[in-house]
Amino acid sequence: MKIWIDADACPKVIKEVIFKTSMRLNLKVVMVANSQMFTPPSPLITLVQVDKGANIADFYIVEHADPSDLIITADIPLAALIVEKGALAINPRGEVYTEDNIGERLSMRDFMKELRDGGGLITSGPDVFGPKDKEKFANSLNSILTKIMK
Repeated sequence: MKIWIDADACPKVIKEVIFKTSMRLNLKVVMVANSQMFTPPSPLITLVQVDKGANIADFYIVEHADPSDLIITADIPLAALIVEKGALAINPRGEVYTEDNIGERLSMRDFMKELRDGGGLITSGPDVFGPKDKEKFANSLNSILTKIMK
């Protein structure tokens, strides 16, 4: 099992939680990004730098992740592809994407995009990422890994 991180938009504090978890549980982590970024000196943690462009990192993750892997992403279309592949996906706020909720999330995302693009609706975007989000993510990650590693 590997943990994949859609790393370009993943908050630094979430990456740090994942790095600590990787060291504690001896789990491989693959960060995929279209820019260079920090990775701690560990044989367990690697960075794959892909070309710049829309969805290049997403397609790389989908192509290389196995159904036994865990993917960290806030990208709902990527999460849908991961769930379809049979792998687990959670977002940096600790919300698990499942077959039961991914369709609704995709529909809402597309609906909001249409309102912004066609109707000129201005939205404020997601709430500021805070300590409670980090805690919720850490709890969700630990819960998932505990179930998987039994």
